[in-house]
Amino acid sequence: MGVTSVELGNTGTLAYPSRIKLPCTWHVGKTGSRFYKELKDSCQIWGTKCPQCELVYVPPKATCPRCFSDIKEWVKVGTAGTLLTYTEVNYAVPGIQPQKPPYFLGIIKLDGASTGFVHMLGEVNMTEIKVGMRMQAEFREKREGTYLDIKYFRPAKP
Repeated sequence: MGVTSVELGNTGTLAYPSRIKLPCTWHVGKTGSRFYKELKDSCQIWGTKCPQCELVYVPPKATCPRCFSDIKEWVKVGTAGTLLTYTEVNYAVPGIQPQKPPYFLGIIKLDGASTGFVHMLGEVNMTEIKVGMRMQAEFREKREGTYLDIKYFRPAKP
């Protein structure tokens, strides 16, 4: 297959549509580092609390996106929460997504948090999953200090 170009209107320039797979590493900063360290070392989920809005952000933020205040206070939140919404994913994302399709992604409002936490759902039955159900974090045995140290959220046992 040859390379083709697309003319960009009357600009006289061409664009070459393509997909670039580019492995990269980025610095997660002090806030992200502490968050991932807590996941790895203690299987705990922490957020940050805005001194002005009093919202608890998970994942944590160093600056409040609402009022732009610096956030210094750390708050331990629960590893369980309420499922706010979910979707079934039926395509693979090689190299990024560890689960094979179909799988569920959800937004969970963890106990003590003000915001939703996006993560994979596991051990869920397609006919039983519903908004409002209680979910519990399932941690990996071998943790590396990444978002995926939480293997998935599963339905909480009563």
